[in-house]
Amino acid sequence: MVLSASSPSALAESGNSYSYVTKQAIFAVVGVVLMLTISRIDYRIYSKFAKIAYIGSVIVLAIVPFLGSSSKGATRWLDLGFVRFQPSEIAKIALIIFYAAWLTKNRDKIKTFKTGFFVPFLFITPIALILVLLQNHLSVTIIIIAVMSIMLLMSGTKIRYFIVAGAIGAVLIGSFLVYKITKPSDSSEGKESFRLARITTFLNPWEDLTGDGWQVVQSLYAIGSGGLFGAGLGESKQKFLYIPEPHNDFIFSVLAEELGFIGCSVVIILFAIFIWRGFLIAMRAEDMFGSLIAVGITSLIGLQAIMNIAVVTSSMPNTGIPLPFFSYGGTALVILLCSVGILLNISRSSKKV
Repeated sequence: MVLSASSPSALAESGNSYSYVTKQAIFAVVGVVLMLTISRIDYRIYSKFAKIAYIGSVIVLAIVPFLGSSSKGATRWLDLGFVRFQPSEIAKIALIIFYAAWLTKNRDKIKTFKTGFFVPFLFITPIALILVLLQNHLSVTIIIIAVMSIMLLMSGTKIRYFIVAGAIGAVLIGSFLVYKITKPSDSSEGKESFRLARITTFLNPWEDLTGDGWQVVQSLYAIGSGGLFGAGLGESKQKFLYIPEPHNDFIFSVLAEELGFIGCSVVIILFAIFIWRGFLIAMRAEDMFGSLIAVGITSLIGLQAIMNIAVVTSSMPNTGIPLPFFSYGGTALVILLCSVGILLNISRSSKKV
């Protein structure tokens, strides 16, 4: 799908239709090798480095606003010369491991106010969230909150603490969003923010066909023209510079156009099977640490897939979330495959029911 979706853009940018897929293939090979290697490493060892992983991810996130590279108005990447990556991708996995270790260590106190509410909701998570929000990365913020909340619920936090935390979080995040949404994108008077534009575009993308609604409308055209069986692999029309960067966040719309309803259904079913098997691994894990890591990784990948498909089908505002395992992005693919390697090792060590 990366080859098919990226070839027109690659040809227009570099004169080589295979430039994107070649890079992605290299990262895919590296990722698979790392996944198989990590699947042989006992997952329990990560508990020893959980605190270091968390502190390290926070430090790297804090560096991004100062030394990071920018693209399309956002500073989210670190460029090391030989590789360019988003530290937030690493931070998500580091937070899952740290949370799993911390919750396991404090399992006997998880129902208390301090451990079940104060520390996780008002100390651990907000540090990373603030640093991610400084990068204008709202989608990652939403996913981190959702994944951490699921892990807390699975660990046994009292529902009333969770409700209180949710209310406080909703007020704080809501206030921040109102500020960011209503704040102009630049100093020009009357210029609405890009977030407000995304919301108004979501409500009626056809109102601004040649502006903010262009990407979503072209995506819907692609999905609608796919029909039942699609136009055939490689036969998409919308990928020819109609959908901006179709190999990234909107690769699912190209898939829908080329493989149709049947192809989309297969992909969605595969993600559903992945989520089902991931939670089954969590249920069968030998210890709480493994169970919570499995829950975190499965929730992370599942939520990203759900949000991406929702955006592409205009079921929610554009949030800039890639489709796991499909969208172009080498380092993101490697990190995803490494996390699957951890999941596989938990499965390998789990109880057989």
